[in-house]
Amino acid sequence: MIYLKTAEEIELMQDAATLVSRTLGEIAKWVAPGVTTLRLDTIAREFIQDNGGKPACLGYGGFPATVCMEVNETVVHGFPGNYTLRDGDIIGTDTVVELNGFCGDMCYTFPVGDVDPAVMQLLRDTKESLAVGIAAAREGARVGDISNAVQTFVERRGYSVVREMCGHGIGRKMHESPEVPNYGRRGIGPLLKAGMCICIEPMVNLGSRNIVIERDGWTCRTKDRKPSAHYEHTIAIRHEGPRVLTTFDYVRQALGDRFI
Repeated sequence: MIYLKTAEEIELMQDAATLVSRTLGEIAKWVAPGVTTLRLDTIAREFIQDNGGKPACLGYGGFPATVCMEVNETVVHGFPGNYTLRDGDIIGTDTVVELNGFCGDMCYTFPVGDVDPAVMQLLRDTKESLAVGIAAAREGARVGDISNAVQTFVERRGYSVVREMCGHGIGRKMHESPEVPNYGRRGIGPLLKAGMCICIEPMVNLGSRNIVIERDGWTCRTKDRKPSAHYEHTIAIRHEGPRVLTTFDYVRQALGDRFI
């Protein structure tokens, strides 16, 4: 069932979305060669808790951390650990904050040091595909319009779209209906109505779209081990157009000239 949010509930979601945005801005200050993914996870957890929020990923279905760490070929759901970031890596940081009974979800993929130009372009194009998907998320459209917009943009640039993982509805729970795939046909899927809140999150591979789930049951990586990029915003469907609740502004402030 798809739950439509009232204006008051969307404002509560805005608070959660602002906190998750600030959390990724805090992570951005620390992403650098020599830093472990576990250190980044600890920074995020402490920041969320210090600001009155709950790290919604921690313990969700047994997930052991606050942030899904997506280094290089990891698509989604990677565990933080003792891996030390290296010059040339990329790392996606996907997390959910619960505040006042509502959730905000966001992901940003960071370059670490001097990254291969083709991989940097993958990051830029994946981030742009998110903007393209959001532009298609208008009242009266269909979920498939978002899906097709993302897929068309990405594939015309020679990349592949992960099909097994997708965006989703969000509200009091981090995962609600509907699913929001990053591929599909225009004019199909659930009707977008004012009050719907969804997460759009392109997961785009430099190589094949094929993925593998590791033995931990969570970590999803590209089968060919080529890099994958991931960006995500939480948005609300409004009569006047999509309202983006999360923001990359805090990441931009932290990174300065290094912001993609």
